[in-house]
Amino acid sequence: MSEEKSSRGKREISRGRAIANNLFAMRLLRRICPSLVVHEGISRFLGYFEWLFYSAFFMRYVINSLERGDSFRKIMVFVVIVVAVEAAMTLYDRFLNGRIYPVAQAVVNKGLYRKLFRKSRNVELSCFEDSDFYDRYTLAMERADNRLIETVEAAFRVFFGAIASVCAFVFMYQVDKISVLFVILPVIGNFVFNRKISHIDYKRNKDMAPHNRRIAYINRVMYLPEYAKEMRLTGVFSLMRKQYREAITGVSDVTKKYTLKAAVLHWFYVMFTFTFIFEGLLIYGSYRALVSRTMSLAQLSVITSMMVSTTWILIGFTEALTDLFRNGLFVEYLRTFLEYRERIPEDTDGADPGTEIRTLEFKNVSFSYKDKEVIKNLSMEFRGGKTYALVGHNGAGKTTLIKLLLRFYDPTEGQILLNGRDIREYNLRKYRALFATAFQDHRMFSMSVTDNVVMGSNIPTEEREERVIEALKLAGAYDKVMSLPQGTSTILTREFDDEGAMLSGGEFQKIVVARAFVRECPFKVFDEPSSALDPIAEATLFDNIYNSCRDNTLVFISHRLSSVQNADWVYLLSDGTVKEEGTHRMLMERNGLYADMYTKQAKNYLAVTTDSEVYGSRMVLAAEGGDLG
Repeated sequence: MSEEKSSRGKREISRGRAIANNLFAMRLLRRICPSLVVHEGISRFLGYFEWLFYSAFFMRYVINSLERGDSFRKIMVFVVIVVAVEAAMTLYDRFLNGRIYPVAQAVVNKGLYRKLFRKSRNVELSCFEDSDFYDRYTLAMERADNRLIETVEAAFRVFFGAIASVCAFVFMYQVDKISVLFVILPVIGNFVFNRKISHIDYKRNKDMAPHNRRIAYINRVMYLPEYAKEMRLTGVFSLMRKQYREAITGVSDVTKKYTLKAAVLHWFYVMFTFTFIFEGLLIYGSYRALVSRTMSLAQLSVITSMMVSTTWILIGFTEALTDLFRNGLFVEYLRTFLEYRERIPEDTDGADPGTEIRTLEFKNVSFSYKDKEVIKNLSMEFRGGKTYALVGHNGAGKTTLIKLLLRFYDPTEGQILLNGRDIREYNLRKYRALFATAFQDHRMFSMSVTDNVVMGSNIPTEEREERVIEALKLAGAYDKVMSLPQGTSTILTREFDDEGAMLSGGEFQKIVVARAFVRECPFKVFDEPSSALDPIAEATLFDNIYNSCRDNTLVFISHRLSSVQNADWVYLLSDGTVKEEGTHRMLMERNGLYADMYTKQAKNYLAVTTDSEVYGSRMVLAAEGGDLG
């Protein structure tokens, strides 16, 4: 993500950019649903035409006809034609609201979110770790279909509103030149006072935002199940209540700060927009028609009718103009997201990597994340069919290394070579299909156990259930899953199903490990696969991994060095580079960092084991009536 785009997302956009964004919205909606753009344009045109026709022409024609003494039949023919046209326009409006708009809304929703989801699927992982980008992404996604339609509606309202306003001025000028001066009043009301009111609303909402965020947070926390235990076992509820009261007081203080000024401006807005023009023009027209007798009854009716129409046309025009610039900021988020050029597009094409991994080599690889060097001139090699362990303290770069391996990131310097060829030259999806992964920071989806294991893999239907059951057995999750109400068909989590299963952290982790077991691919990565398991379950799991994946290239990331003793090769990482490498025996004989870490872990394990044995012996003695002293 470039700095220019990042900074642009934080500042207010210019008027020129807002206009360009609205044109972008118009083009985007036209590509997704051209019929909606056409019908919306026709509808807005007819709406403004109707206002002008009735206020400027219809009333004047009827009154002039009566004053001239035209026949009743002639007047009624005109009225019938107008009624017929009005009925046709009403029918068209009902057709739009009953048929066109509901269908078009669904088409826009489908088309726009398809673009957004495709884009979110295609951008690189670092975009979701960039707070600026992620903020723009979430703002772009929020009610995107409705807001896109609203933006185009506002654009048509501005376009036809401007034309209608000019026509209204011309009609009033033709009837009475002085009456045009009264139309300036709602212009002042909307463009001066209403704009000031909008600025006050913006400042008030900005000052309220921290308090409203706090209120929203407390409201959310109060009904989330993960906070329920702490609410009942601690005194945190009183703290939350105190914060809630402070937030409410803050909202009240902000409201008081702006109330008087907003009320005064609103009074001026109403007076200039409605009262002065309605009352003033009515008094002026009445004087001309009844006192000075310099205005006909037809002219008076036209002026009063035009007064109402012109006022509402101007109000609608100014509101649409405000909406246009406000929506321009939303379109800015949408536009910058859709126009963002991915650094590592998910649909990157390239050479077919095949299905065999002979060697996978990191060659002088360095990688910086947010200007901090995480991997430093690292070199290592994985050979096909071998088992490797990546060990080291937190922050050593182990997980980053796997992300580079899977090409979630590209190295800042150096190369990663698959079978002697830079991985950037391969088709990305085919390259990633070579790997099965079980990450420590796993996520469960609100789907069945089977779907959570298979994860959309292309497994033949007739083999699917058998493969899932075998993977669950190897991961140690089979017994638990089969005890659930619907076995492998049980929905995990209760997001959409009240009968969904909520498993423990260790049980969820086993299902994640099963994902790696079920995949048929040459390279498998296990990131802390036993972190939530007890020692016995851990030993069983590693035995199953070694036995079932003996034909695969295996990579383990683990803090527990006892679990990687059987690896063919161990890489010890520290400060983003390889500090030691070799077999477990070689590294122990070297008596370096690895040996020191292993010895310390072994002592801690022995101490825990000894304490447990002593405690267990004492419980046995107590049960037999022995002396606990």
